[in-house]
Amino acid sequence: MAVGEKVIEILANQALLDVGDVNLDDNLASLGIDSLGLVESIFAIEEEFDIQVPFNANEPEKSEFDISSVAAIVTAVETLVKDQAS
Repeated sequence: MAVGEKVIEILANQALLDVGDVNLDDNLASLGIDSLGLVESIFAIEEEFDIQVPFNANEPEKSEFDISSVAAIVTAVETLVKDQAS
């Protein structure tokens, strides 16, 4: 399973949605994922890919980890996975 597909699966599970209901242009609010759900999603992503996400739950707007859309999250995770492999 590709990184993007797994990230979408994690977000869909958190939002209690089918994977097919999650689009790359969705934002977390449109999926119904609140701040606690975001933190749980970050933990799940870290565990799944064995990475450390540079995310400050208290100040997400100041984080290096872009959470503006599903596509941005996928890109950020892909980058972290690639960086870890090198």
